[in-house]
Amino acid sequence: MSDLYLNDYANEAVEKAPTRKGYGEGLKKAGEINDDVVALCADLTESTQMHLFKEAFPDRFFEVGVAEQNLVTVGSGLAAMGKIPFVSSYAAFSPGRNWEQIRTTISLNDRPVKIVGSHAGLYTGADGATHQMLEDIALMRVLPNMVVIVPGDAVEAEKATLALAKDSRPAYLRLAREATPIVTTDKTPFEIGKAYLMREGGALSLISTGTMTYKALMAARQLANDGIEVDVLHVPTIKPLDAIAIIKSASKTGVVITIEEAQINGGLGGAVSELLSEHKPTYVYRMGMQDHFGESGTPDELFDHFGLSIKHIVFKAHAVLSELKKQ
Repeated sequence: MSDLYLNDYANEAVEKAPTRKGYGEGLKKAGEINDDVVALCADLTESTQMHLFKEAFPDRFFEVGVAEQNLVTVGSGLAAMGKIPFVSSYAAFSPGRNWEQIRTTISLNDRPVKIVGSHAGLYTGADGATHQMLEDIALMRVLPNMVVIVPGDAVEAEKATLALAKDSRPAYLRLAREATPIVTTDKTPFEIGKAYLMREGGALSLISTGTMTYKALMAARQLANDGIEVDVLHVPTIKPLDAIAIIKSASKTGVVITIEEAQINGGLGGAVSELLSEHKPTYVYRMGMQDHFGESGTPDELFDHFGLSIKHIVFKAHAVLSELKKQ
């Protein structure tokens, strides 16, 4: 849609960058805007791109070491004193290792700590199942008071970071390790709690989040070549969910495919299914991790192995429409 000012994402020379890079740049800018922004890390400063903030504001950066429980509890204490803490680690460790401390000291007390989980999903690649955090969306979405954001590219990750620095709620920001195509531009809107219709059609709704939105858009182009025009609804905020946008798309098409590189149980697929079952019963097929852990391999190998590549999205769209036509 023209009013979203999207990048030329279908160009083979499209720029790529890790979403964690956009976060690092956004955090530095947030620190320049507000002196109350502070940053804490668990011995992964460069990996989580926090070094940009550390170099600019050494007096506002705290290295807690390999102690993820301390990471979030110290962050909660700083928030109680009026600071805006961003706490970063790998998602496998935070929220993977310290969920109870997040629940008790941050969520329960409604402290505006921003928990940043880097290296989430299948783009963690060769590090394998232990480090490919796939359950984090479900873990964080279930917590009361918690905002959950999964940016689609590095540009959106920067915008999300700046928006979170101004938001008074606890939040989780999910980031990827590897460089991925940049779909949005500086002019593309971003607002916490909003979903964005990036392509419009009536055959079905592809509802995606994070880096999977690029794959959904590319699949939509291939489907269009087959005479099938689909909605592509990008959902960067998993919680609070944009109920209006999702119900509107589902009401128009009557069939939904959700797409994420996370567990479908409790993830975007779960959230959309819960919403539509209560407000607009709709056929929903969930693409994502089907109750499996990850494996070691290149990102491309993993997306193909787990049925999450562009060709798999195209195939599933055809299969779903064919099955519904038979019914």
